[in-house]
Formats: sequence, structure tokens, C-alpha cells
Amino acid sequence: MTTTPPVGPLAGVRIVELAGIGPGPFAGMILADLGADVIGVDRPGGAGPFDLPVLRRGRRSICIDLKSAAGRDVVLDLIEGADALVEPYRPGVMERLGLGPEVALARNPRLVYARMTGWGQDGPQAPYAGHDLTYTATAGLLSGVVRDTHDGSVPRPVLPGPYLGDVAGGALLLVAGLLAALHEAVRSGVGQVVDAAIVDGASYLTTFTHALADAGMWAQPPGNNVLDTGAPFYEVYECADRRHLAVAALEPQFYAELLALLGEHAGLDLADDDPRRPEHRLDQRRWPEAKSLWEKLFRTRTRDEWCAVLERSDACVAPVLALSEAPEHAHLATRAAYGVVGGPTLPVPAPRFSRTPSAPRPVVAPGTHTDDVLAELGYDATRIAALRAAGEVS
Repeated sequence: MTTTPPVGPLAGVRIVELAGIGPGPFAGMILADLGADVIGVDRPGGAGPFDLPVLRRGRRSICIDLKSAAGRDVVLDLIEGADALVEPYRPGVMERLGLGPEVALARNPRLVYARMTGWGQDGPQAPYAGHDLTYTATAGLLSGVVRDTHDGSVPRPVLPGPYLGDVAGGALLLVAGLLAALHEAVRSGVGQVVDAAIVDGASYLTTFTHALADAGMWAQPPGNNVLDTGAPFYEVYECADRRHLAVAALEPQFYAELLALLGEHAGLDLADDDPRRPEHRLDQRRWPEAKSLWEKLFRTRTRDEWCAVLERSDACVAPVLALSEAPEHAHLATRAAYGVVGGPTLPVPAPRFSRTPSAPRPVVAPGTHTDDVLAELGYDATRIAALRAAGEVS
């Protein structure tokens, strides 16, 4: 069958991705969106309930039984002509399959062998299962994502979804590491292993928080600091329609702009002792009082009514949009930040390139390209038919 040639800055780079869930497929999606020829090695029957088709877009798919000797030989043949391999299994699985780094790099010394795990390749937790929540908890990241209700209860961490661990700490840093290793391999002619652990990445993400703490800006208990909903000028507020408004007037000049616009359009007139006045802005003792006053004000109008007077300004105010609303927002629509990708409307690849633009390619069914890929490897029709008959490819 014919396929659309890859476009983007990674066109010409070939990556073999072994099927998994979560951060591995997300990393493969990014690489495919950037133009790499990603050959997805899918499992007969799929990789489980979180084997999400959207994350597998842009691949050429070949179904292989990795537990068979012939199936492993196919993977080694793929590795021989690849620039990189992405594998998502627990430590030791690839070695037991006979596809570990030593075997792969002996077959292709320039290969970048990228390993995506939760806990990494070593350490006491390495053999065990985990998820985004456990990795971010262990890394210290989750403890800083809380909201203090100031009612005497102990602030409890807010689950941030899969974004911090699986995506940012996992997939994005795996892609960064893989691309860095590819760049180095061009100069040295030698590949290497990239050990991308979500818990390492989640820990790395806390660097900014450590920097804030070192600067004295993260000294209070979680939920009471400038950037963790403690400050009344960096908070999310409920509006009259029970939708929400994000207020991030962090710097003094942006806070002054917020007050000026509210004075002009909402009649805000602050008394000398009002905790919202600029001179009281950083008095943490009065933050709960100021926040209560802001809450009362923002409940007097709908979210969109507030946005009409505050959004297009330096007040740093934005609507909290639902996933279904975001594509229709004027700014995102103007930038064409969403598009139809294989059926659903999804975000288009980021970042953007002036000379080698990337473009998402559609989702294909597992095994769609099995015969094509095997033919590229030099397998003739008789051999492909024998592999199919034995259930070693599909």
C-alpha cells in the first residue's frame, strides 16, 4: 500500500517503537509528528485498555509475536536499519527476549536505544509497577500540587492527571534524550542507551520549585505560596455562571493593570486598608482576606463577561476552558492550533518550524504495513506467508 511521505525536521530518521501504553506511545507520536519514519511494532491483540489509537498516529504498523524466535529476528532486522529504538518494558524484559542493548548495539552500533520505564533500569523500586501518581508522589512533585482551604483541614494533593509524570517527565524528556543521543551519534558514529525514567523526569521538573524555595518564594506550607494558589493574584476564581477565571497578575505592573481595568469596568474602588491594594499585595498574612474579597467580586459576573474586559490586556487573565471549548477560542483558532487528525479534532504538533513544517499523519490499524515493511527488509512473499501461517507476524 502507499503511504504519505513524512514531512518535518525529522524526515529521513527511522525509529522502531515497541508497543506500550502512556508515555512510550506519546513519545512515538511526537517523533512521528516531527517527520520521523516511526515503525510501530504492535502486539497481536493490542497492548491493553490504554492502548489509545490517537497516540499511535503517524506510524507504520507491523504486528509481531516477540515471544517467537522468528518474531525476534524480524525486530533485529528492523533495528539494523534504524536510527533509534523506543522500548517501554520493565527492566530485564528485553534482555529475556534476546533483544537487550548488547544484542541490539552489536547488530547496529549507531543505534540509540531509548528505554521508557517508571522507576528506571535500577534501584529498589525498578522491578515493580507504578503509575503517574506514584512517580510524582515519590519525586516530591505531588506534594506541591495542593490547595489549602484554610478551614483547619490538612491540605491534600490535587491529582494533576497524566501531564506532569507520564507526559512531561516521561515522554517529553525521552524525546529530548533520544534526539540529543541521535545528534551525538552523528558526530561519534556510536549509539548508546537512554534510560528515561518517569520518576527521574518528575524529579527534574521540581528544579523550578527548588529554585523558588532557595530564593525564599516557596517557604510556606504547600497551598500558601505565590505560585501554588496561595497568592490571591495567582488563583482560579468561580464566576456567576459557575465557570472559572484564571488570574495570574503576578508582577506589579500586571497587577496594576488588573486593578485599573476593574476600576474602569467594574467600579472597583479600594479603601486604604483594603488588602487588595498594591502596597498590601505581598502581605501573606492578609492573603486569605484578599482572596475572599476577590471571590465575591468575580462571582458577580459570568466568566465570559469578565474575559470581555480583562482577557486582551496585560492583566494576565484567561478563561478556564473545557477541552471542547479550547479549539473555538479566538486565539487558538487564529493560530489553527487544532485540526482534524484521523477523525477527531486534536491539537496540531508543536512547536512550529518555518522551513520544515511538521504535520500529523492519520491513525492506522495495527498490522497495516506488515507486508510492506517486511518486503523492505528483503523478505520475499513466500517467507512472509510462512511467518503469517505460523502466527509470528500478522
